[in-house]
Amino acid sequence: MTENHAEPHTTTPAPAVEPTIATVTFLRPTIPAPAGDDWSDLPDDTDPALSIPPMPTIPPAVGPDDRTVVLETARTILDKTAAPAAEPVVRPGKFAGTIDLDDFDDAPLIPAWMYSAEGWAAWCGVFYRARRRDFRRWVRRQPTQRGHVRQFGRGVRRSHEWVVGFEGVRVQSASHTAHVLTREARLAARHARFTPRILGSKKELAMKAAERATKAAEEAVLLHKKAKKDRNRARNLRAGVVYGPPLTAIGTGYVTGGGLGLAAGLLSTFAGGAFIGRTPYDEEADWSSDWRSLGDGDRMTAPMLDASFRAAKVIGSEETLGVVQMPMLDTRGAWTAVLDLPPGVPAKKAIRATDELAAAFGVEEAQVSVAKRGRAGRIELYVSRDLPFTGKAKPGPLLALESAADFWGRISIGPDVRGIHQSISVVERSGLIGGEPGAGKSASGNTILLAAALDPRVILWLADGKGGGDLEPFEHLCERYEGDADPEAFNAMLDELLAVMKARYALLKKLGKRKVTEDLANKHPELRQLLLWVDELMLYTTDDEYGKKITRKLRNLVSRGRAAGIITFCATQKPGSDVVDTSLRDLLSIRWALRCTTPEASDTILGKGAAASGYSAKTIQSEMRGAGLLWAEGTNPTMVRADYYTDEQVETLLERATQWRRAAGTLPSGPVALAEQLLQLGDEDAVILAHLLDAFHYDVPEMTADWLPGQVLLDHLKGQGLAVTAEKLGALVVRTDEEKAKRPWGEKGSRLAGYPLGRVEATITARFGLTA
Repeated sequence: MTENHAEPHTTTPAPAVEPTIATVTFLRPTIPAPAGDDWSDLPDDTDPALSIPPMPTIPPAVGPDDRTVVLETARTILDKTAAPAAEPVVRPGKFAGTIDLDDFDDAPLIPAWMYSAEGWAAWCGVFYRARRRDFRRWVRRQPTQRGHVRQFGRGVRRSHEWVVGFEGVRVQSASHTAHVLTREARLAARHARFTPRILGSKKELAMKAAERATKAAEEAVLLHKKAKKDRNRARNLRAGVVYGPPLTAIGTGYVTGGGLGLAAGLLSTFAGGAFIGRTPYDEEADWSSDWRSLGDGDRMTAPMLDASFRAAKVIGSEETLGVVQMPMLDTRGAWTAVLDLPPGVPAKKAIRATDELAAAFGVEEAQVSVAKRGRAGRIELYVSRDLPFTGKAKPGPLLALESAADFWGRISIGPDVRGIHQSISVVERSGLIGGEPGAGKSASGNTILLAAALDPRVILWLADGKGGGDLEPFEHLCERYEGDADPEAFNAMLDELLAVMKARYALLKKLGKRKVTEDLANKHPELRQLLLWVDELMLYTTDDEYGKKITRKLRNLVSRGRAAGIITFCATQKPGSDVVDTSLRDLLSIRWALRCTTPEASDTILGKGAAASGYSAKTIQSEMRGAGLLWAEGTNPTMVRADYYTDEQVETLLERATQWRRAAGTLPSGPVALAEQLLQLGDEDAVILAHLLDAFHYDVPEMTADWLPGQVLLDHLKGQGLAVTAEKLGALVVRTDEEKAKRPWGEKGSRLAGYPLGRVEATITARFGLTA
């Protein structure tokens, strides 16, 4: 601006332009801020206000130079509005040199429109128009998902659904089951009533069937009544929680405030319902779809069952299933249902189609379990939510035992896919456990071995074909133990066991008994239960020299040993026909097939045709460690998972077994030392020889491994109270000339005559027939 003002005016005529007035922004004068922080002594609202002249109303004349006119206009305005600058207030102390920047005019920070009625009217119009637009927007939003009316509707719906709950499904299932069983009870009663008494046994069987059907129907009716009672109680409690507070608010508002209070109560109820339903539903359930899948999280329904069984070719395209027990969820989140197949369709057809059913349901084959239920055409379907037996195994029940186990009773094996604990009886039975390496065979076998060890009455004979030490912790509890994987030694063990079986039958014949019972075994310890456990059978049965002999002897023991109280269990990692001969396998009544690589290997354990019937251990996943198909009791194998015991838990249980067997007097004593055998003879020379052995092993710190001086031995015998001369010792232990030769002894190396340990042991063997 200064440079423009300094330029000289020119007389050159300028082109004609339209006159304009420049826009000038007016800035109020300000006072600089103080240098310190104390603002109390600076000018404030009590000081005289500055005099501000009014803005010029008449524009100045426009000259030939527009820039000069604008500059002059701005200067005139600034000259008229300029005021003498206020002296800054200097304050003492730490606020010295500070200026109050808040020292404005008499009405600081007040908008200009607040000084006129027109401004206030314009401001109120803006507020009114804004509120009107908000109201219109709120009205337009109500039909949408975000509208308060829709939110309140969703809140009411969700509250009602929570009040209703899922108990109604159980009531419907119980009602359906009660109707079906009642109808069957009526039919059975009619059949029993019209069966002539002349038929005898048929009349009696019909009466018993009618009684069983009636009892089952009565139990179903009671379960239905209990389900209805539980449903009503749960619904009443939830209804009080949901509907109690709104009714209380409305009633209390009306009583205390009349219509206004009633309106407040209704408004609060509306607000609460809208809050509950503030989140819209992500996706409405569509049950009209042509295909539903359990693997996608859908619920099991009767139409789904019909479609799945048709897809698996179990029933025809026009056939339907009869629902005996409605599909329902158990506590483990699995679906279960009892179904009647169409007439002429056996249950084994559905069992064989487990693969196809799993594919139709959209789950793994191991998640589907189909079992026969009561009659040929009725099945129980169980579909687990997740792959079973993949979590951590729970501790076995043997850890909770406070007293000895009972091997004559039932033995806990483990839970099935439904979580129901399974147990078996091994009395007069024998078994085979097989599976590929890593399937959990050793851990599964521990359930039976530990149960036998914890019963002091059971005699243990163990053979470890792996030689890896899996059975070594049980060695001190065994009467016989073969842990070197030696087929020759195992063959000799079987010969000894056959002699024991023969002696047992001789005793049974003498007692006039046909087989060993628990009472008979308690009276005669020679007839106690005997468990023969063979781990890794393949090593023994495939041996070129002893394999066939071992197979033949095992077959003899399994077939004849049951009545004599001898129980045989075999385990193998390669369950092939060359390992487990079919003549032997067919005699083993308990079969436990762990994970196998082929259906043929599974059939080697379970029997030919088991895989074709829907029972194949090949379907067991690698994550299901310790799981297997157990065929022990009943008509069909059952998928179970063995109770698992860690190495520390096994050690603890074996310590208890040792204590209980020691207290019962059945703990094997183990090998008897040669010196103790001599002392038991009571012969004078035997006692001298026994103390000689003690001198070699215990009493002489500087003894050699195989030789001691004669004087040392005489001193030891004298210390034991035996008066033995050198001549008598020489006559008792006759040495050769070479053995009589003197040897150095002691620190000085004096050469003395002595006796070698080998000559003493040879004398004991020659004189008494005993060996170390």
